[in-house]
Amino acid sequence: MTLSVRLRHSFGSFTLDVDFEAPAGITALFGRSGSGKTTIVNAVAGLLRPDMARITLGDRVLVDTAARLFLPPHRRRIGYVFQDARLFPHLSVRGNLLYGHRGDTGPGLGRIAALLGIEALLDRRPGALSGGERQRVAIGRAILSDPALLLLDEPLAALDDARKAEIMPYLERLRDETGLPMLYVSHSVPEIARLATTLVLIEAGRVTASGATSGLMADPAATGAWGRQEVGALITGRVTAQAGDGLTEVQSGAGPLWLPRINAAPGAMLRLHILAQDVMIALDRPGRISALNILPARVRQLQEERDGMLVSLALGPGDGEQIIARITRRSATRLALAPGMAVHAVLKAVTLLREGVGVQPAGAGMAAPPAPATGPGPE
Repeated sequence: MTLSVRLRHSFGSFTLDVDFEAPAGITALFGRSGSGKTTIVNAVAGLLRPDMARITLGDRVLVDTAARLFLPPHRRRIGYVFQDARLFPHLSVRGNLLYGHRGDTGPGLGRIAALLGIEALLDRRPGALSGGERQRVAIGRAILSDPALLLLDEPLAALDDARKAEIMPYLERLRDETGLPMLYVSHSVPEIARLATTLVLIEAGRVTASGATSGLMADPAATGAWGRQEVGALITGRVTAQAGDGLTEVQSGAGPLWLPRINAAPGAMLRLHILAQDVMIALDRPGRISALNILPARVRQLQEERDGMLVSLALGPGDGEQIIARITRRSATRLALAPGMAVHAVLKAVTLLREGVGVQPAGAGMAAPPAPATGPGPE
């Protein structure tokens, strides 16, 4: 099911004017504070009457100002999760989950409680829960209303790093096991790198780029959206073996990779975030070197920065996997890099980040989420 948004709305001197589509999966609205992300979500939810809009969800029209059609929020079948959990303090977790639950349709309480790991919390009150537990309950309550779309407005922004690490695997499970389309607002690069399948970049009320997350994060032209230290790209791979020396072998489209041990069974799919500053380029495959992760690559594009060069690299056959390297202009000149040139990408030890490893289950089981990799990458 695809969400289609064409929207124009003014607040004083600020005008929001966007046009994008959000297919199945998690579509992240990414941009700085004040760029208009929450306004978009509120318009989709029906909490805002826009000046001009046509918003559709599948074959249902939610808003069409030209036709004077505005579907009220309660008829849109949309779940909304806010930054703060907004649970009812006088109700138990069970009572909060069942508030608005459509008992005859949608997923059952038992399945959602198991999916979110909150079975043991059902008889507690919200005041006895951690921040991460409260957010999981809020997500469960939204899902049990049997929505056709789930809206999440910076659901991790109010949590500390430990609580974020706790809840991220459950968001991955929702993405991979429920099939529920989600619109996810964030300005955190690690979050979107780990969770989003589609990315919409928003700046000053305008869409600057949209498309598959892996493609946009590897596009030098889109790197201005990220902080300098967070420019990087995504690749995916499948766990193939657990080595006796503490490493996990992952087969990617570009070849094998070695990571610090990840608690995942062979066959599990991983999403890896590789920072541009942690990729070196070699014309010949290095031999006597400590780095284990050396991938054949092809130069796709070069783009100058103020004090360096960004090099987009295609890994493996075709352009299926792409990463990006940041090197100096002098290095680019010395290597005479040009589009189409065959090279090798050397991934340094710190590229396989804990917060950049997203684990996807190989099947649709209900086992506990695997723990992410810890420590530096192998050399």
